[in-house]
Amino acid sequence: MNGQRELRLGRLIQEKIGTLIIEGKIKDPRVDSFLTVTRVEVSRDISCADVFISSYKSAAGLEKGVAGLCSAAGFIQAKLNEQLRIRQTPRLRFHADNGLRDGFELNQKIDELMLSSPQ
Repeated sequence: MNGQRELRLGRLIQEKIGTLIIEGKIKDPRVDSFLTVTRVEVSRDISCADVFISSYKSAAGLEKGVAGLCSAAGFIQAKLNEQLRIRQTPRLRFHADNGLRDGFELNQKIDELMLSSPQ
């Protein structure tokens, strides 16, 4: 199937984890609503899923959020198991993704350059 099942499952996991974060279901104080699930890569055998997290906050804030998600991985996996109803729920591995913050900083720099350049 050329990975279509893994892609669909990844999108679904991304949506479900994002909802858990936004609704505040994860009680770890390091996890806040500024965290965003940018993408999920599910392995071919669906045994594990790499979840990439981004934030507008500082790098230290992002690392704390990822650490909070790592400690809550069992809870999140149990919630996914309830909601997805699949035979095997992938083991979750969380990673920091600096792309969102880097893009935001780049836009700020471009705006500063546009304001400072003579017209």
